[in-house]
Amino acid sequence: MTPVYPSLTRALAEALVDVLWFIEGSEDEQMDPDDAVKVLEGVGHVVGTLPEDQRQELLELVAEMTAAETDPSRRAFLEEFSEGFGLTEDAS
Repeated sequence: MTPVYPSLTRALAEALVDVLWFIEGSEDEQMDPDDAVKVLEGVGHVVGTLPEDQRQELLELVAEMTAAETDPSRRAFLEEFSEGFGLTEDAS
């Protein structure tokens, strides 16, 4: 069954998370580590420079995805997503 998304934004957020989770979990044999870092940093830069309203929307979508996630490793990735990709500031 094909998932139904309530918005294009939600579909794209889900796709972004899928790609980043794959890259984050890739072994060196699957993806060059330097290329992986470039992609992850590039995404971090883009989402870190979003206007506040878009940043908030993405934070809310990630929170919804986290709450619905049943895979423990993917849930852990989602829990760290906001800070790891520059959506929130580190509290330290």
